Amino acid sequence: MAAIAEAAGVSIETLYLSVGPKAVIVRHLVEMALSGTEEPVPGPERDWVQDFVAEPDPRLKMRLYAAPAIRRLHERLAPVWAVVVEAVPGDADLRALVDELEQRRLQDMRLMAQHLADAGALRQSLSVEMAADILWVTNSTEFHGLLATRGWDPDVLEGWLADAWIKLLLSDGS
Repeated sequence: MAAIAEAAGVSIETLYLSVGPKAVIVRHLVEMALSGTEEPVPGPERDWVQDFVAEPDPRLKMRLYAAPAIRRLHERLAPVWAVVVEAVPGDADLRALVDELEQRRLQDMRLMAQHLADAGALRQSLSVEMAADILWVTNSTEFHGLLATRGWDPDVLEGWLADAWIKLLLSDGS
């Protein structure tokens, strides 16, 4: 908070009075990173979500999703999220925010899996819940960060993730 106040040229008190407590500021930063814009944009209104829903080809859906999920979203979100997660043990409000955002991400993955199931594209051996869990794990900053620390090139990671989702989630006829 001191660094944010200093960068903004205001006192910490002014920062708290004008913006709010730390969790409010963090929420705004995370939402901006998720949106890729100067102001938070709700998930269903994001361009890449609309492109995913509109695309009729399930394989192309996975490729469309891999680009923003890994390439753009996690490259923006990972640095912010790392700081937030580090601060969580000492801050109950941040812990509640992280829990809420993780539950929202899981719900978003359920919606994505349900969308694939409704289109008849989800592998028959998978339940929507299992597909959502696979998406949730592989679409996490932790997963992205682990592979990045191993030196995975973003292009390679993006392609691999799309291929993995296609093989793990889609029926053979998709």
